[in-house]
Amino acid sequence: MEILKMIDMLEDKIDHARTIPLVNRILIDKEELFKCIDDIRMKLPEDLKQARMVKDERKRILEEAKAEAEKIVNEAKEKADAMVQEHEITKSAVERSGQIIDDATRQASDLRAGTRNYIISLLSQTEENISRSQEVVHSALAEMRSQATAKQLPEDAGQ
Repeated sequence: MEILKMIDMLEDKIDHARTIPLVNRILIDKEELFKCIDDIRMKLPEDLKQARMVKDERKRILEEAKAEAEKIVNEAKEKADAMVQEHEITKSAVERSGQIIDDATRQASDLRAGTRNYIISLLSQTEENISRSQEVVHSALAEMRSQATAKQLPEDAGQ
């Protein structure tokens, strides 16, 4: 995801910023930092769009699975009806149609469960990425505000 690269770049800028000796502070170009934050904000809607696309894809897959399950069930019923017409194998046909329906239902259920798990995984990853992005932005803003306050204090003391 592009937003993670942007956050990595922001972290890299912070890691490579000039250090102020003895106070554990760094110097960062304010405009450059704000540009990085703005770029991250611009990319967040794209990640949300991607999550929406994943949700839509999940819905499509579930609908396809349901249609396939119905098709399999209908085919099973048709096969069962044809077999019932033959008197000698009626019992066997009833058992087999039940198995086909059970298998189709189980396959559809497995497909739905797998799809749900996949979507949950993708949405969880997206949520984590957004949370990390927010944490980085909040941390960067707090640091910038702290630095701004620290710079103002020495100027105020000289007056």
